[in-house]
Amino acid sequence: MSSPNTAALPATPTLREAQTLAAMAGLPALEARMLLTHVTGLNRTQLITRDTDMLSLPQRDAFATLLARRLAGEPMAYLIGEREFFGRKFRVTPDVLIPRPDTEIAAEAALARLADVPHPQVLDLGTGSGILAVTLARERSDAHVWATDISPGALMVAQDNASALGADRIHFLVSDWYAALPPGLRFHLIVSNPPYIAEGDPHLAEGDLRFEPIDALTDHEDGLSDLRAIVGGAGARLLPGGWLLMEHGFDQARATRKLLEAAGFTDVSTVRDLAGQERCTGGRWPRTPTSGPNKPA
Repeated sequence: MSSPNTAALPATPTLREAQTLAAMAGLPALEARMLLTHVTGLNRTQLITRDTDMLSLPQRDAFATLLARRLAGEPMAYLIGEREFFGRKFRVTPDVLIPRPDTEIAAEAALARLADVPHPQVLDLGTGSGILAVTLARERSDAHVWATDISPGALMVAQDNASALGADRIHFLVSDWYAALPPGLRFHLIVSNPPYIAEGDPHLAEGDLRFEPIDALTDHEDGLSDLRAIVGGAGARLLPGGWLLMEHGFDQARATRKLLEAAGFTDVSTVRDLAGQERCTGGRWPRTPTSGPNKPA
Protein backbone atom coordinates (compact mmCIF):
# COMPACT_ATOMS: atom_id res chain seq x y z
CA MET A 1 0.00 0.00 0.00
CA SER A 2 1.19 3.48 -0.81
CA SER A 3 1.03 6.58 1.34
CA PRO A 4 -2.16 8.56 0.85
CA ASN A 5 -2.04 11.93 -0.84
CA THR A 6 -4.17 13.69 1.73
CA ALA A 7 -3.68 16.96 -0.13
CA ALA A 8 -5.88 15.46 -2.87
CA LEU A 9 -8.71 15.09 -0.37
CA PRO A 10 -10.98 18.17 -0.39
CA ALA A 11 -11.42 20.12 2.81
CA THR A 12 -14.96 18.75 3.06
CA PRO A 13 -14.95 15.53 1.01
CA THR A 14 -17.97 13.34 0.50
CA LEU A 15 -18.05 9.85 1.92
CA ARG A 16 -17.61 8.54 -1.63
CA GLU A 17 -14.52 10.69 -2.22
CA ALA A 18 -12.97 9.56 1.06
CA GLN A 19 -13.47 5.91 0.14
CA THR A 20 -12.08 6.51 -3.35
CA LEU A 21 -8.91 8.05 -1.95
CA ALA A 22 -8.48 5.12 0.45
CA ALA A 23 -8.91 2.64 -2.39
CA MET A 24 -6.36 4.48 -4.55
CA ALA A 25 -3.89 4.27 -1.65
CA GLY A 26 -4.45 0.51 -1.46
CA LEU A 27 -6.70 0.20 1.57
CA PRO A 28 -9.30 -2.59 1.32
CA ALA A 29 -12.86 -1.31 1.04
CA LEU A 30 -13.94 -3.04 4.27
CA GLU A 31 -11.21 -1.30 6.25
CA ALA A 32 -12.06 2.07 4.72
CA ARG A 33 -15.69 1.62 5.75
CA MET A 34 -14.61 0.66 9.27
CA LEU A 35 -12.52 3.81 9.60
CA LEU A 36 -15.33 5.98 8.25
CA THR A 37 -17.83 4.35 10.60
CA HIS A 38 -15.45 5.09 13.45
CA VAL A 39 -15.07 8.80 12.65
CA THR A 40 -18.67 9.50 11.58
CA GLY A 41 -20.77 7.11 13.65
CA LEU A 42 -22.62 6.00 10.50
CA ASN A 43 -23.30 2.32 9.89
CA ARG A 44 -22.45 0.42 6.70
CA THR A 45 -25.87 0.99 5.12
CA GLN A 46 -25.68 4.71 5.79
CA LEU A 47 -22.23 4.91 4.24
CA ILE A 48 -23.79 3.58 1.03
CA THR A 49 -27.08 5.46 1.01
CA ARG A 50 -25.55 8.76 2.10
CA ASP A 51 -22.30 8.59 0.14
CA THR A 52 -22.73 12.16 -1.12
CA ASP A 53 -22.82 13.52 2.43
CA MET A 54 -19.75 15.59 3.25
CA LEU A 55 -17.35 14.96 6.09
CA SER A 56 -16.84 17.83 8.49
CA LEU A 57 -13.32 19.22 8.72
CA PRO A 58 -12.62 17.39 12.04
CA GLN A 59 -13.93 14.14 10.52
CA ARG A 60 -11.82 14.65 7.40
CA ASP A 61 -8.68 15.20 9.49
CA ALA A 62 -9.43 12.22 11.73
CA PHE A 63 -9.98 9.98 8.72
CA ALA A 64 -6.77 11.16 7.03
CA THR A 65 -4.79 10.49 10.19
CA LEU A 66 -6.24 7.01 10.67
CA LEU A 67 -5.73 6.22 6.99
CA ALA A 68 -2.05 7.14 7.18
CA ARG A 69 -1.56 5.06 10.33
CA ARG A 70 -3.27 2.05 8.77
CA LEU A 71 -1.20 2.31 5.59
CA ALA A 72 1.88 2.31 7.83
CA GLY A 73 0.75 -1.07 9.16
CA GLU A 74 -0.88 -0.16 12.47
CA PRO A 75 -3.56 -2.73 13.38
CA MET A 76 -7.18 -1.86 12.75
CA ALA A 77 -8.11 -2.90 16.29
CA TYR A 78 -5.88 -0.20 17.76
CA LEU A 79 -7.14 2.42 15.32
CA ILE A 80 -10.82 1.89 16.09
CA GLY A 81 -10.19 0.78 19.67
CA GLU A 82 -12.13 -2.47 19.72
CA ARG A 83 -12.24 -6.09 18.57
CA GLU A 84 -14.98 -8.69 18.83
CA PHE A 85 -14.46 -11.86 20.87
CA PHE A 86 -17.06 -14.51 21.61
CA GLY A 87 -19.79 -12.25 20.27
CA ARG A 88 -18.85 -9.27 22.44
CA LYS A 89 -16.94 -6.10 21.59
CA PHE A 90 -13.87 -5.57 23.75
CA ARG A 91 -11.93 -2.33 24.06
CA VAL A 92 -8.29 -2.71 23.09
CA THR A 93 -5.31 -0.39 23.35
CA PRO A 94 -1.59 -0.84 22.67
CA ASP A 95 -1.32 -1.99 26.32
CA VAL A 96 -2.92 -5.33 25.40
CA LEU A 97 -2.79 -8.01 22.74
CA ILE A 98 -5.43 -7.89 20.04
CA PRO A 99 -8.01 -10.64 20.68
CA ARG A 100 -7.84 -13.43 18.11
CA PRO A 101 -10.45 -16.01 17.10
CA ASP A 102 -8.11 -18.86 18.04
CA THR A 103 -8.35 -17.89 21.71
CA GLU A 104 -12.07 -18.66 21.56
CA ILE A 105 -10.94 -22.30 21.54
CA ALA A 106 -9.55 -21.80 25.05
CA ALA A 107 -12.82 -20.19 26.19
CA GLU A 108 -14.85 -23.08 24.78
CA ALA A 109 -12.56 -25.66 26.38
CA ALA A 110 -12.80 -23.87 29.72
CA LEU A 111 -16.59 -23.75 29.62
CA ALA A 112 -16.75 -27.45 28.74
CA ARG A 113 -14.65 -28.36 31.78
CA LEU A 114 -16.82 -26.24 34.05
CA ALA A 115 -20.12 -27.59 32.72
CA ASP A 116 -20.82 -29.79 35.75
CA VAL A 117 -19.20 -27.55 38.38
CA PRO A 118 -21.61 -25.33 40.35
CA HIS A 119 -20.27 -21.94 41.44
CA PRO A 120 -16.80 -22.56 40.00
CA GLN A 121 -13.71 -20.71 41.17
CA VAL A 122 -11.79 -19.57 38.07
CA LEU A 123 -8.40 -17.91 37.58
CA ASP A 124 -7.28 -16.18 34.39
CA LEU A 125 -3.51 -15.65 34.45
CA GLY A 126 -2.18 -12.82 32.29
CA THR A 127 -5.65 -11.56 31.50
CA GLY A 128 -4.61 -8.76 29.10
CA SER A 129 -7.78 -7.14 27.78
CA GLY A 130 -9.81 -9.54 29.92
CA ILE A 131 -11.36 -11.53 27.09
CA LEU A 132 -11.16 -14.89 28.87
CA ALA A 133 -12.08 -13.65 32.34
CA VAL A 134 -15.02 -11.58 31.08
CA THR A 135 -16.26 -14.29 28.72
CA LEU A 136 -16.22 -16.93 31.45
CA ALA A 137 -17.88 -14.57 33.92
CA ARG A 138 -20.64 -13.71 31.44
CA GLU A 139 -21.19 -17.27 30.23
CA ARG A 140 -21.18 -18.60 33.80
CA SER A 141 -22.90 -16.02 35.96
CA ASP A 142 -22.41 -18.24 39.01
CA ALA A 143 -18.61 -18.27 38.62
CA HIS A 144 -16.19 -16.49 40.94
CA VAL A 145 -13.47 -15.23 38.64
CA TRP A 146 -10.03 -13.87 39.46
CA ALA A 147 -7.88 -12.20 36.80
CA THR A 148 -4.23 -11.24 37.13
CA ASP A 149 -1.75 -9.39 34.97
CA ILE A 150 1.70 -7.98 35.63
CA SER A 151 0.85 -4.88 33.56
CA PRO A 152 -1.22 -2.22 35.35
CA GLY A 153 -2.11 -0.72 31.98
CA ALA A 154 -3.49 -4.01 30.72
CA LEU A 155 -5.43 -4.54 33.92
CA MET A 156 -7.09 -1.13 33.52
CA VAL A 157 -8.28 -2.14 30.05
CA ALA A 158 -9.59 -5.45 31.41
CA GLN A 159 -11.46 -3.68 34.20
CA ASP A 160 -13.03 -1.27 31.70
CA ASN A 161 -14.18 -4.20 29.58
CA ALA A 162 -15.63 -6.01 32.57
CA SER A 163 -17.58 -2.91 33.56
CA ALA A 164 -18.82 -2.22 30.03
CA LEU A 165 -19.89 -5.82 29.47
CA GLY A 166 -21.59 -6.36 32.79
CA ALA A 167 -19.06 -8.73 34.33
CA ASP A 168 -18.95 -7.11 37.75
CA ARG A 169 -17.93 -10.13 39.83
CA ILE A 170 -14.31 -10.38 38.68
CA HIS A 171 -11.47 -9.78 41.13
CA PHE A 172 -8.61 -8.02 39.31
CA LEU A 173 -5.10 -8.15 40.70
CA VAL A 174 -1.71 -6.88 39.55
CA SER A 175 0.41 -9.99 39.90
CA ASP A 176 3.36 -11.87 38.42
CA TRP A 177 1.40 -15.04 37.74
CA TYR A 178 0.36 -16.45 41.14
CA ALA A 179 2.55 -14.23 43.32
CA ALA A 180 -0.03 -11.75 44.66
CA LEU A 181 -2.98 -14.12 45.09
CA PRO A 182 -4.31 -14.52 48.63
CA PRO A 183 -2.76 -17.50 50.45
CA GLY A 184 -4.79 -20.68 50.30
CA LEU A 185 -7.04 -19.56 47.44
CA ARG A 186 -7.70 -22.50 45.09
CA PHE A 187 -9.58 -22.90 41.84
CA HIS A 188 -11.60 -25.38 39.82
CA LEU A 189 -10.01 -23.98 36.66
CA ILE A 190 -6.91 -21.99 35.75
CA VAL A 191 -6.73 -20.66 32.20
CA SER A 192 -4.01 -18.63 30.53
CA ASN A 193 -2.87 -17.24 27.21
CA PRO A 194 0.73 -16.41 28.22
CA PRO A 195 3.65 -15.05 26.18
CA TYR A 196 4.88 -18.05 24.19
CA ILE A 197 6.85 -16.68 21.25
CA ALA A 198 10.58 -17.35 21.54
CA GLU A 199 12.99 -14.42 21.67
CA GLY A 200 14.26 -13.56 18.19
CA ASP A 201 11.37 -15.26 16.38
CA PRO A 202 11.04 -13.45 13.02
CA HIS A 203 7.26 -13.26 13.41
CA LEU A 204 7.76 -10.59 16.06
CA ALA A 205 8.86 -8.20 13.30
CA GLU A 206 5.88 -8.93 11.04
CA GLY A 207 2.29 -7.74 10.71
CA ASP A 208 0.29 -6.69 13.75
CA LEU A 209 2.88 -8.15 16.14
CA ARG A 210 5.16 -5.17 15.44
CA PHE A 211 2.69 -2.94 17.27
CA GLU A 212 1.57 -5.21 20.12
CA PRO A 213 3.17 -5.15 23.60
CA ILE A 214 6.35 -7.18 23.32
CA ASP A 215 6.17 -8.52 26.89
CA ALA A 216 2.76 -10.03 26.15
CA LEU A 217 4.13 -11.81 23.09
CA THR A 218 7.48 -13.25 24.11
CA ASP A 219 9.00 -14.56 27.32
CA HIS A 220 12.37 -13.27 26.06
CA GLU A 221 13.63 -16.84 26.32
CA ASP A 222 12.72 -20.08 24.55
CA GLY A 223 8.96 -19.48 24.43
CA LEU A 224 8.27 -22.08 27.13
CA SER A 225 9.48 -20.38 30.31
CA ASP A 226 6.12 -18.82 31.20
CA LEU A 227 4.34 -22.08 30.43
CA ARG A 228 6.76 -23.79 32.82
CA ALA A 229 6.06 -21.19 35.52
CA ILE A 230 2.30 -21.62 35.17
CA VAL A 231 2.48 -25.40 35.28
CA GLY A 232 4.94 -25.32 38.16
CA GLY A 233 2.70 -23.20 40.35
CA ALA A 234 -0.64 -24.70 39.40
CA GLY A 235 -0.65 -27.61 41.84
CA ALA A 236 -0.67 -25.29 44.83
CA ARG A 237 -3.60 -23.35 43.39
CA LEU A 238 -5.89 -26.02 41.99
CA LEU A 239 -8.58 -27.86 43.87
CA PRO A 240 -8.42 -31.66 43.58
CA GLY A 241 -9.76 -32.55 40.14
CA GLY A 242 -9.30 -28.98 38.90
CA TRP A 243 -8.14 -28.12 35.39
CA LEU A 244 -5.30 -26.11 33.91
CA LEU A 245 -5.69 -24.87 30.31
CA MET A 246 -3.04 -22.94 28.38
CA GLU A 247 -2.90 -21.48 24.90
CA HIS A 248 0.46 -21.94 23.18
CA GLY A 249 2.23 -21.81 19.84
CA PHE A 250 1.26 -24.17 17.02
CA ASP A 251 4.48 -26.16 17.51
CA GLN A 252 4.50 -26.26 21.33
CA ALA A 253 1.74 -28.76 22.06
CA ARG A 254 4.02 -31.74 22.57
CA ALA A 255 6.34 -29.82 24.89
CA THR A 256 3.35 -28.47 26.85
CA ARG A 257 1.88 -31.95 27.28
CA LYS A 258 5.21 -33.17 28.61
CA LEU A 259 5.31 -30.31 31.12
CA LEU A 260 1.87 -31.21 32.41
CA GLU A 261 2.55 -34.92 32.58
CA ALA A 262 5.86 -34.39 34.38
CA ALA A 263 4.08 -32.22 36.97
CA GLY A 264 1.58 -34.98 37.72
CA PHE A 265 -1.44 -33.84 35.68
CA THR A 266 -3.81 -36.45 34.27
CA ASP A 267 -6.19 -36.43 31.29
CA VAL A 268 -3.69 -34.32 29.36
CA SER A 269 -4.92 -33.39 25.89
CA THR A 270 -4.72 -30.70 23.20
CA VAL A 271 -7.46 -28.88 21.28
CA ARG A 272 -6.90 -27.66 17.72
CA ASP A 273 -7.70 -24.16 16.52
CA LEU A 274 -9.78 -23.08 13.52
CA ALA A 275 -6.84 -23.75 11.19
CA GLY A 276 -6.34 -27.27 12.55
CA GLN A 277 -3.22 -26.36 14.53
CA GLU A 278 -2.69 -27.69 18.05
CA ARG A 279 -3.40 -24.56 20.08
CA CYS A 280 -4.68 -25.18 23.62
CA THR A 281 -3.42 -27.88 25.98
CA GLY A 282 -4.74 -28.80 29.38
CA GLY A 283 -4.67 -31.34 32.14
CA ARG A 284 -6.45 -32.28 35.34
CA TRP A 285 -4.96 -32.08 38.79
CA PRO A 286 -5.40 -35.44 40.55
CA ARG A 287 -8.28 -35.89 42.94
CA THR A 288 -5.99 -37.73 45.35
CA PRO A 289 -2.43 -36.85 46.38
CA THR A 290 0.37 -38.00 44.09
CA SER A 291 4.11 -38.09 44.51
CA GLY A 292 6.12 -35.20 43.13
CA PRO A 293 6.94 -31.57 43.86
CA ASN A 294 3.42 -30.29 43.17
CA LYS A 295 1.30 -32.86 44.98
CA PRO A 296 -1.91 -31.44 46.42
CA ALA A 297 -1.83 -30.34 50.03
